Amino acid sequence: MGKLQRLFDFYINASIHVSWSVFALTHVTIKTFDFQKDEHLAWFLFFGTIACYNFIKYGVEAKKYIIVASPYQKNIQIISFLAALIGSYHAYFLNSDIWLGILILIFITGLYAIPVLPNAKNLRNLGGLKIFMVAMVWAGATVVLPALGSFKSISWDIWVETIQRFFFVLALLVPFEIRDLAYDDPDLRTLPQRFGVLWTKIIGAIFVFLFYTATFMKDDLQEAELLVKTLLFLGLTIMMFSFGKKQGKYFASFWVEAIPIAWYIVLALCLELF
Repeated sequence: MGKLQRLFDFYINASIHVSWSVFALTHVTIKTFDFQKDEHLAWFLFFGTIACYNFIKYGVEAKKYIIVASPYQKNIQIISFLAALIGSYHAYFLNSDIWLGILILIFITGLYAIPVLPNAKNLRNLGGLKIFMVAMVWAGATVVLPALGSFKSISWDIWVETIQRFFFVLALLVPFEIRDLAYDDPDLRTLPQRFGVLWTKIIGAIFVFLFYTATFMKDDLQEAELLVKTLLFLGLTIMMFSFGKKQGKYFASFWVEAIPIAWYIVLALCLELF
């Protein structure tokens, strides 16, 4: 049991689980709009998320972004390098439009993780920006890139889905913000630091409400999509008021990050039924 526990913790800490969430959201977009499948893009995002997330979590603390302190982090670093190599293979097959989008997202991610000037803070440490930058990158990666990969113009419905995805990710980040309240630098000025736990949950509920109501702004709304987003709206609203500062060890890092995976599974089932 101890080995299984360590393996599961490594699965979480090495950003493999969150990468499946990105993978799932990419396929949510493909199914919602009936895009041509681009598995190279989906796998590029999966492996790229492992490499980027681990770089942000561990690399920025390592000497020159390469030398890590502990054997555990060394193992994560090895996984990250392998993921970067496999991601590079899949990147070779992506079209130029996707690459333009990727470069923009990489630029935003770089500003988020790396200090722009010597002795300066990265944008991650500027008050209030963190979760909005993360949500922006996730929305761009999982909605706009699949549209570009299908050689589709960015229609009104795709823009609406991008905005919805932005609010969806913001809502998912609220439990993490509250969980990390005890450890975050006060200079971060996160939502719980500025507004307190209760008001942060209320703000999270507003994110959920905006995510759901934007559904009705679409020109082409399928029954399956409406049903799934209604279930998400109800589930996320209940979740938003079901936790506090003291959470279960895996509440945010596993269960919350599994919500995009559940979204994909339920959507796939509903599309089969409808």
